[in-house]
Amino acid sequence: MKGNTIEEKIEELKKLVGASGLDAGDEIASLEEKIRSSSKIEKVWHQVEMARHPERPYSLDYIDRIFDNFIELHGDRAFADDPAIVGGIGFLDSRPVTVIAQQKGRTLKENVRRNYGMANPEGFRKALRLAKASEKFRRPIVTFVDTSGAYPGIGSEERGVAQAIAMSLRDFSQLLTPIICVIVGEGGSGGALAVCIGDRIHMLENAICSVISPEGCASILLRDASKAKEAAEMLRITSADLAAFRMITDIVKEPEGGAHTDPDGMAKAIKEVLVKDLNDLCSKKPEVLVRRRNHRLLKFGQWSEGD
Repeated sequence: MKGNTIEEKIEELKKLVGASGLDAGDEIASLEEKIRSSSKIEKVWHQVEMARHPERPYSLDYIDRIFDNFIELHGDRAFADDPAIVGGIGFLDSRPVTVIAQQKGRTLKENVRRNYGMANPEGFRKALRLAKASEKFRRPIVTFVDTSGAYPGIGSEERGVAQAIAMSLRDFSQLLTPIICVIVGEGGSGGALAVCIGDRIHMLENAICSVISPEGCASILLRDASKAKEAAEMLRITSADLAAFRMITDIVKEPEGGAHTDPDGMAKAIKEVLVKDLNDLCSKKPEVLVRRRNHRLLKFGQWSEGD
């Protein structure tokens, strides 16, 4: 209603200016541009809120609905198991696949155990261990991305989280097996990218993906944490933005009101996409998949060679 009231006042102002013969075109145009900008900012922020909705399905909610006989595997064989990343083997329409997923907690206790979905280096090393086992046995890999980022704590840094992410990026790009990634909630920075290198990258309609959180961007670049909404719009973090940049393969449409309004329907839509992709990807030679995967990665961004 507020937006309608402002628009009505602008229309009244136009009529008044027209009747009086005053030249106020620039001022009116400026007001209209501010309204459009404000509307776009609010629309983007609504998507951020949808991606973070407390009732939004998490990765395990989809795993339970999509895969049969899922068996979770634990540990990185070096330090510990990281509950922020869930990994295991299941069946997708009778096809064995390896599933790697970032998992947030639904309750405070579970969030503490899963570190709010922010993985330590052992989480990324567990994911890579499972991925390499999949390559050995020619099992396709499906990853679910949902994290605000890798955990930046002292212990995480001391145990080499940057190296773990770098190794994951390097090795996932070269795995001789099909990889499908689905961004189901937040795709935050290197923590998300570490398990989001694949042959097909799908993104739920209300999911977001960015190099930094809107709050972090506002604090660092805008020097004002209260400008998170403006930062979110600047970051171009929506599924539509990433599709326009060709960073993702496609957008998986959500039920009206968001994925949390119909988890079963959302899981069914994701499953249909996964089955279709695997039928296509598994028919291709692994070497062809790797070549195409790397060709796609090398096309990201803009660059030019110096003299």
